[in-house]
Amino acid sequence: MKIYPAIDLLGRRAVRLAGGDRARATIYHDDPAALVGELAIADRVHVVDLDAAFGEAPQRELVRAIVAASPIPVELGGGLRERAAIEDALALGAAFVVLGTAAVRSPALVEETCCAHPGRVIVAVDAKDGIVAIDGWTKTGEITAAELGARAAGWGASALLYTDIARDGLRTGPNVEATVALQRAVACDVIASGGVGELADVIALRDAGARAVVIGRALYERRFTLDEAVGAARG
Repeated sequence: MKIYPAIDLLGRRAVRLAGGDRARATIYHDDPAALVGELAIADRVHVVDLDAAFGEAPQRELVRAIVAASPIPVELGGGLRERAAIEDALALGAAFVVLGTAAVRSPALVEETCCAHPGRVIVAVDAKDGIVAIDGWTKTGEITAAELGARAAGWGASALLYTDIARDGLRTGPNVEATVALQRAVACDVIASGGVGELADVIALRDAGARAVVIGRALYERRFTLDEAVGAARG
């Protein structure tokens, strides 16, 4: 199983939200670009531009600095809802783009992007009680996680990023059952996200057959080290 440390950007700082709530943001680092040098042992860095996700100006220069400093590939999400924004993210050097709201509101765009950039598009399946949320998790997409996952796999998405919003940033344990159920339903990889708080959570995902996991708050708060997470993921 692969490990993707998370760097969530808000106001030029690295933060983590609790349950996707902007009002419950915890600041962890004032210089996000300085964080990536410590992540070389991981497989990929998961970066989310929360400002862009909430409809504000994207943090282009900060993302560029993170990509330039990163020793491993960067996947970038947050506010990528139009073709120009997607192409700009790739031009900044992101190896992968994560599309969420666009997959619900502009499915033709996402399918076209999957064709134009094969192997570089990840579709975010952000769900609460099985229903997808969009616009920075502030609105319902009125589609189930299973339905969106099936559509995205059909478009040629390289992976699905499954997040249980109710668990994200709370260290309550990942939704292993839902993650693995989605993985069994699609051919592409499913990346688990949300709720990892202990090393045992990484092991539970690995043993259940998960292929990759995003880890944020647990690493920042030193519940375990990145070395320990990678070791657990690889068995």
